[in-house]
Amino acid sequence: MLNIADTLHLWCREARPFALATVVDVAGSAPLPIGTSLAVDADGNAVGSISGGCVEGAVYELCRQVLSDRGDPQRAWFGYSDDDAFAIGLTCGGELDVLVQRIDPAVQPHLAAALADTVQGQPTAVAQVVAGPRDLIGSTLSVLADGSGTYGTLDGGPTDKLVAQEAQALLRAGRTTRVTVGGNGDGCPEPLTVLVHVHASRPRMLIFGAVDFAAALSQAGHFLGYRVTVCDARPVFATPARFPYADEVVVDWPHRYLAQTAVDARTAVCVLTHDAKFDIPLLQLALDLPVGYVGAMGSRRTHEERLLRLREVGVMQEQLTRLRSPIGLDLGARTPEETAISITAEIIAHAGRGSGLPLGRVSGPIHRVSGAVPETARHGGGMVSGTC
Repeated sequence: MLNIADTLHLWCREARPFALATVVDVAGSAPLPIGTSLAVDADGNAVGSISGGCVEGAVYELCRQVLSDRGDPQRAWFGYSDDDAFAIGLTCGGELDVLVQRIDPAVQPHLAAALADTVQGQPTAVAQVVAGPRDLIGSTLSVLADGSGTYGTLDGGPTDKLVAQEAQALLRAGRTTRVTVGGNGDGCPEPLTVLVHVHASRPRMLIFGAVDFAAALSQAGHFLGYRVTVCDARPVFATPARFPYADEVVVDWPHRYLAQTAVDARTAVCVLTHDAKFDIPLLQLALDLPVGYVGAMGSRRTHEERLLRLREVGVMQEQLTRLRSPIGLDLGARTPEETAISITAEIIAHAGRGSGLPLGRVSGPIHRVSGAVPETARHGGGMVSGTC
């Protein structure tokens, strides 16, 4: 739902009821990920998309029905078949499990508060119950990243605490996904499946070395949505004018800056300095931090010498296996711009656990997904819908 937070926030401010259709599970080559939503208000205005166009008409009509009936949430499954591929199914071959529910902002003010935080750029997580006790389906609970706020309630008891803890953890990781809580003696008597929608702060890309390659990489990182920092100890090179796409340009010794800045599992550290006096203390620290990616530029000879020096200062082999060096994928890149594409391609592949091979040489689904459409939702045809 956070993909359309701006419009939903406006509708909530106007106390305008709407139907919300959310992708709660996917399988195969589904075009959009879980958590993606489409909403329809009482006047028939629609916002968002859940399939890139394949099944929007059917979902729109289901939203109109749920909104007018004021009844229970509805569940729908959309899948591929030869008979309905070009009618109601997904021609890409994927499968979608969709939850459609009526939202009345007047009785759910907590959702408006969470959407307001999202619109204002606050890291926020909204937990939405998608399976479990009938009376909880569609219920939401929201948390802020700093733990200062919790909006909404599920059962007013231990379930709220369990779901809030899961939402906080996923918010820190910057991941929208499904989790199951309860049913195991932890105070929540029945298991719940909860889809946690996450609006996180931008991931960081830390580029060390104020060189031409860093200028191109900072532009590529900016394009991908990273908060980009360029750091170099040489003030004559580390200037904002040379790196207009960087969010900040820092003059400091790289290892000293890295030691004092905030990083997380989504942070990409790119070492382009080509100088052992910078590289070694920087990489020694970076490989010991919980960052998502560490890469270093250099020739194969430089790489071997770098590994030797890192071993000499006590870096263990387990840590060295995290180092991506020479940095980037083998794309035949030569220019700074091409090299930036090579590096960011490796970062994407690493984060998404991709092979880096051409898609034509890889079997299986193009889009990796977590979970599959439940067997109970599979009943032939293009769509099956019913109350939860």
